[in-house]
Amino acid sequence: MERILISSCLVGRPVRYNGSDKTHGWADIVARWQKEGRLLLLCPEVAVGFPTPRPPAEIVGEGEDGDGNAVLAGTARVIEDTKTDVTHLYVRAAQVAVDFAARHGCRHAVLTDGSPSCGSTFIYDGSFTGVRTSGIGTTAAALRHAGVRVWPETAIPELDLILGDQANC
Repeated sequence: MERILISSCLVGRPVRYNGSDKTHGWADIVARWQKEGRLLLLCPEVAVGFPTPRPPAEIVGEGEDGDGNAVLAGTARVIEDTKTDVTHLYVRAAQVAVDFAARHGCRHAVLTDGSPSCGSTFIYDGSFTGVRTSGIGTTAAALRHAGVRVWPETAIPELDLILGDQANC
């Protein structure tokens, strides 16, 4: 059975930066996966000691240097809206997630889009004005580098179909 690393907030844990969760319209699929024993819950930020709630953070970099890949390469930073540089914690959180996925044999991860850690199709542009930009977070980048397929929560139905097809092979 395929194990899935999943952002804790997607299963109702109130661990997001603002103390909320991020449940969605696919809760039935997630509940089934949980019942099947597929899910391994992780909030990378909480795993390295961030409190809940915590200040919002965004990746600050220029152009191509504005996402999690650039943070891991040392050419961009993760900054809280308080101006505190938390880059080292986001890099550590990414490594914690990679180690966790490897330890449990996860080939798939469903992460919360938009997050400077977990975003897999978009993040915010570093201006703290709510402007979205294409890119990935630090954890999503590190997991991809480690060979884990990363999915945004909006792709849960697609992943469910793929996993169902694999079970029928």
